[in-house]
Amino acid sequence: MDKESLKNNPLLCDIETGMCETTDDNTDTASQNNLQSAKKSVKAIYYTDPICSSCWGIEPQLRKLKLEYGNAVDIEYRMGGLLPDWNYNSGGIGKPSDVATHWDEVSVHYDMPIDGDVWLEDPLDSSYPPSIAFKAAQMQDKEKALLFMREIREMVFLKKKNITKWEHLAAAAKIVGLNLEQLKADFEGKAKMLFEDDLKLGRELAVSGFPTIFFLTETDNKEVVYGARPYAFYEMAILKLDPNATKSEYSKKWENLFSIYPSLTAKEYSELSGTPRNDSENVLNELSKNGTLEKLTTKNGSIWIKKNTSH
Repeated sequence: MDKESLKNNPLLCDIETGMCETTDDNTDTASQNNLQSAKKSVKAIYYTDPICSSCWGIEPQLRKLKLEYGNAVDIEYRMGGLLPDWNYNSGGIGKPSDVATHWDEVSVHYDMPIDGDVWLEDPLDSSYPPSIAFKAAQMQDKEKALLFMREIREMVFLKKKNITKWEHLAAAAKIVGLNLEQLKADFEGKAKMLFEDDLKLGRELAVSGFPTIFFLTETDNKEVVYGARPYAFYEMAILKLDPNATKSEYSKKWENLFSIYPSLTAKEYSELSGTPRNDSENVLNELSKNGTLEKLTTKNGSIWIKKNTSH
């Protein structure tokens, strides 16, 4: 597929650049004023989308970043609006079934389980509803909102659930302990405006694809990491802005990792525990054989879940 096609296709993630591009060319120059900083020395503005497969691809790196540099970096999640609807019909992907094969390829490339068959069995018509639901979750509780995002991603990438449907969004909200009535009221009300604000800021910052992470300091210094990159890229961006940022030590034992992140893929476990990738699968399989973890297998890999969680 040529570069031009990739450019016009929000759901086609370019494996070389690790980007899922938007179709919106209306980008103003980045306005620094909108990038206010937090109390930590570095603020990260992470532009993502619930159905962005390259964003699922960087979950191992992001999870490690939070463990090692969570004391120095405040990560703010912004929604980018990857798929408004199916009206654009450009560059090789004009209908949901075209995405199915692409997701299967992306899964192999990032070594993260994704089952593209959702696009054949119960295709999504837009990524806006789950994005608005995430904004509604953020209004309630920022930490639970992140758990909610993870939950709906596992639903769409691994369980082939159409997360534009309220029943699935409600199920995810219940699992992570959000107030459902409040979520629905915000989803139908103010969350839409917050989502519009994210899209507007994204245009001002010239965000053209996901994942895009802006690392910023109070003095307006900025590093940007575009696309899915190895862990060192994110670490370097932080250390460039704050050479004094110290890396936190954390226990790499499986018990500790699963108490922080109740579900892990083999790639995530490998990244977080420092276990070689081939061995990480064996360790997790042993733990599921002896009944400590539950294993959910898709046609493109597995995820292991800590028992007694409501996953």
